[in-house]
Amino acid sequence: MNEKRVKRISSEINKIVSNLVYTDLKNPHIDPLYTGITGVEVTNDLSFAYIYISVIGDDVKKQETLKGFEESKGYIRKEISRNVDLRHTPSLIFKLDESTERGMHIEKIIDDLNSEGNGNE
Repeated sequence: MNEKRVKRISSEINKIVSNLVYTDLKNPHIDPLYTGITGVEVTNDLSFAYIYISVIGDDVKKQETLKGFEESKGYIRKEISRNVDLRHTPSLIFKLDESTERGMHIEKIIDDLNSEGNGNE
């Protein structure tokens, strides 16, 4: 499939799911203040969409949020099908994205090292 089209579909799914998180999802496991969609990758045959989720919180909070997305998978897929003109709506696979937390951790280490180097302990 055309790589440009796959990227456009991924982007559109990202917008739809992000909007759902902040407006329509009523699942108690998904807290929109601590949850974000960091990316969507659709396979070339459009059969699967990997949706990467960033959750701020401990491991329990992350697993609860992932459970909430799994519970809401049917509704999310239905909304994607209503808003994206595809013959077959891709199956959704939700994955936790730890990159945001790793970035925050690295930034904290750098800040700590800078403050030690300046004698501001």
